[in-house]
Amino acid sequence: MATSLDDAAGGRRGGLRALLGGARPADYILLGFCLSILLLLLVYPILLTLRGGFYADPGKRTGFTLDHLLLVFQDPRTLTGLLNSFMIAACTTTLAIIIALPLALISANFKFPGKGLFSALVLVPLILPPFVGAIGMRALLGREGTLNTLLGTDWDILGDARVLGVIFVQAFSLYPIIYLNATAALANLDPALDEAAQNLGAKGWKRLLRITLPLVRPGIFAGATIVFIWAFTELGTPLMFDFQEVTAVQVFNGLKEVESSAKPYALTVVMLVTAVIIYLIGKVLFGRAGHAMYSKASRAGGERELGPLQGWLACGAFATVCFLALLPHLGVVLTSITVPGSWYQSVLPTAFTGSHYREALTAADSFGAIVNSLIYASSAMIVSMLLGVAIAYLLVRSRVRGKGLLDALTMLPLAVPGLVMAFGYVALSLRWPFGKDGPLGDFASVMAASPNPIPLLIAAYAIRRMPYIVRSAVAGLEQTSGELEEAAVNLGASRLRAVRKVILPLIAANLIAGGLLVFSFSMLEVSDSIILAQRTEHAPITKAILEFSNRLGDGMYVASALGVWGMALLTVTIFASSILLGKKLGSIFRV
Repeated sequence: MATSLDDAAGGRRGGLRALLGGARPADYILLGFCLSILLLLLVYPILLTLRGGFYADPGKRTGFTLDHLLLVFQDPRTLTGLLNSFMIAACTTTLAIIIALPLALISANFKFPGKGLFSALVLVPLILPPFVGAIGMRALLGREGTLNTLLGTDWDILGDARVLGVIFVQAFSLYPIIYLNATAALANLDPALDEAAQNLGAKGWKRLLRITLPLVRPGIFAGATIVFIWAFTELGTPLMFDFQEVTAVQVFNGLKEVESSAKPYALTVVMLVTAVIIYLIGKVLFGRAGHAMYSKASRAGGERELGPLQGWLACGAFATVCFLALLPHLGVVLTSITVPGSWYQSVLPTAFTGSHYREALTAADSFGAIVNSLIYASSAMIVSMLLGVAIAYLLVRSRVRGKGLLDALTMLPLAVPGLVMAFGYVALSLRWPFGKDGPLGDFASVMAASPNPIPLLIAAYAIRRMPYIVRSAVAGLEQTSGELEEAAVNLGASRLRAVRKVILPLIAANLIAGGLLVFSFSMLEVSDSIILAQRTEHAPITKAILEFSNRLGDGMYVASALGVWGMALLTVTIFASSILLGKKLGSIFRV
């Protein structure tokens, strides 16, 4: 009798599993939870931003009109801002590809002296947001700065040619994203294809143009798409260079009108649509696979030892790029130890001090900003890891219908500009259940008389960096056999216990690497920090850097000291993540 009841229960479970496409009911519960979080904290803020650009009466949030969007293109100032943003993004991406691709090709195909060291040094720009590097470039490129003093010239680079400064700083800060993607793509190439082309008489350049580049094109454009969107919506660097005629700065300046005007929303909508179009072009037109490979052999054995002269030329190429990329960091470090007023019409500072570091750690505003960032970034890392592991498990281990939607939503933050997300959270804070009349108005708010942006900052950090932990966890799960989990379940462990005791320890390195990246990039998040933290007591470190840089006297020097503390932190986390993930580090920067 008991056996027949067990058989009947097993039959019902089997019938339910068949109805659910072979997935467990618990997987659908977990899927529903993950989708709910993403819809609430990702999709809903974006939709609020989109809707805000179409209100006929922005104050009452009623009606529908296209006038606000049309005015964006009719107003010469906003149109100029859009064109400048597009031009800066295009030039930044092009320059980043020119920098990164030759280095990736050299690194993937050849052995040369110092290769290991240079492969690590080219990642250094990731440790500093472009806008912090802009502080250092002020001292180096200013009218009375290092370059003009060295050359005996009087170029007003930060005045007449400040747009070139923005492009330079951003390109040399973001090229590692393209380098990581290109290196990962080259590592997956089958050397047999190149050998076959060589046997058929194809010379070096022809093999490169006809074989190698078409095969790695998806990886290159995956990174280029991220760089373009990042540069198109970058807020901090133009602010540091006082370049106001870009869309991101115009949106930031319009934040004060957000409760009564649709113009900031309309600008944000145009920015979002442009970014999505660029993403689709890169994904569909340029990023699609041009060729298929029969196998993925390791290229390590195909690396050729360069001769003495060629080896030193390869070293020179890496050294030159590293030097130029490190110039903003060097400028920040030197500024942080300079006595105010002692770096004027001189190649280097004439007097040094360590007092700015003490100020950065002891002053109420700066020390409070560091503590705030540590709290926000740590909380965001925990939230992101918990949700990210659940999403990765569903993507790799489950058979639930809707995995494609979940995967797309998880990667959406890489395609949606950070400025759009930040503005969406502002809009979210003005709507029920938040806002003036909402029951949660005191829990989370941005524009209130007594704002509390902390929950919104943590949520924004976690969602913005979610792809990093998901991609890291997915990589670990794909390398871990599901039979180990099933064996634990067959021995009597619950599914949750099997995952906690068996799977998570096996993918711990991936989780630590992804968590470090979430933490480090959250520590120096720019758009969310500048827009959501309106008061000094809530300011993260990046907002404090911006505020100090605008303070007369020692402000720029204290801001640089804060930037150096941030650099030190990110240096440790980026290199730790690189060691743990290796060449797979580039895969987390793919849309």
